[in-house]
Amino acid sequence: MYVKKLPESLEYGVNMTIKVLGGKWKACLLDSIHSGIRRPSDLHRSIPEAPARVLNQQLKVLEELHIIYKKIYPEVPPKVEYYLTEWGTSLLPVIMQMESWGNNYFEKSTENSLLRK
Repeated sequence: MYVKKLPESLEYGVNMTIKVLGGKWKACLLDSIHSGIRRPSDLHRSIPEAPARVLNQQLKVLEELHIIYKKIYPEVPPKVEYYLTEWGTSLLPVIMQMESWGNNYFEKSTENSLLRK
């Protein structure tokens, strides 16, 4: 049985942020929900390269962390929509900053790799 040598510490803000946003599609899901894509099928279509099962798992985790909430309308067939909570909305500047950093890094690393050839 594997035992972690160093226990995971969530006492530090960066670790908690990574715990919440960690996962390949969580930031994309939050951005899509913020952009008005709220129904599960529309979220799946907005991120076609992600398996639906993985997206559903990550939506569930985000809901458990109180980053999003799921609204179920009492109709047949059931209609479900996801919305950002106050905590979810407060993550948007972090996600936008990560996107900006990633774009800058990609641009510079692409330039550097072209210069090396």
